[in-house]
Amino acid sequence: MSGDILKAHLHRYLVAGREALLWKLDGLSEYDVRRPLVPSGTNLLGLVKHVAGVEAGYLGDVFGRPFEESLPWMEESAEPNADMWATADESREWIVEVYHRVWAHGDATIEALPLDADGLVPWWPEERRAVTLEQIIVHLIAETHRHAGHADIVRELIDGAAGMRKGNENMPPGDLAWWQEYRQRVENTAREAGGR
Repeated sequence: MSGDILKAHLHRYLVAGREALLWKLDGLSEYDVRRPLVPSGTNLLGLVKHVAGVEAGYLGDVFGRPFEESLPWMEESAEPNADMWATADESREWIVEVYHRVWAHGDATIEALPLDADGLVPWWPEERRAVTLEQIIVHLIAETHRHAGHADIVRELIDGAAGMRKGNENMPPGDLAWWQEYRQRVENTAREAGGR
């Protein structure tokens, strides 16, 4: 496989993860996109904010192409987890717009550099800091899809909506009654296995 074809495949998977993550915000109130539903405080808008900052660093600073905007939540002086939730002054629209600008910046880096382009990740251990663009794209695919999975669970906790991405939910067909029966069957099996 040529480098251009491999780059196109990798880029497509990164874009799919980005779109899946943003899709989880669709149709929700300002409260619902921000509310934490698990003990770690994970919330939908915070996941988008986090991934925007991560991608800005990996497809920016790592290759000497820093993202032009300041992302205060990614600074060393930021409070812990500042990237994992949105303040009341950080609107959903603003965070999504920042993420779109980060995408454009990241896409420009992917377009401009060959897959074997050298980069340096200063926040990684010294023995692993030297990287290639290919390695970083794979890293971002894993990171973005991991957080899209988190978003899928959080969204399901909010309103029951689930699925892989818009236009390809990748879920078996079933109405509410089917899903309730399915869930109960799984619960019954877990109890049976746990009682052995």
